[in-house]
Amino acid sequence: PRSRSTMKFNKAVHSSRRKARSAHFNAHSTLRRKIMSAPLSNDLQKKYNVRSLPIRKDDEVQVVRGTYKNRDGKVTQVYRKKYVIHVERITREKNNGASVNLGIHPSKVVITKLHLDPDRK
Repeated sequence: PRSRSTMKFNKAVHSSRRKARSAHFNAHSTLRRKIMSAPLSNDLQKKYNVRSLPIRKDDEVQVVRGTYKNRDGKVTQVYRKKYVIHVERITREKNNGASVNLGIHPSKVVITKLHLDPDRK
């Protein structure tokens, strides 16, 4: 049993690991958009006064963690079902010679240039 002294700030969010994981993996596409947010670069943070935004196709990003650290490119696909994004030029050779895009989690990239259209301004 949980102690009564711990105060929950948001009643809709479960502190149970089981329920939190269930909510994460069964989340609807519109909720996944919000979960798949990426931090903005320092100059964009100053410009827009926001730390992070939901990532979107045609944004330019730089990878900040993992094997492909410091590589940058344009987002070619936002794969909400798998919680990954595909970035151009970050691919891997298959045994038969075909190249496949590698999935990168949005939290491991920094948005360097936003794709602004009338909907996003």
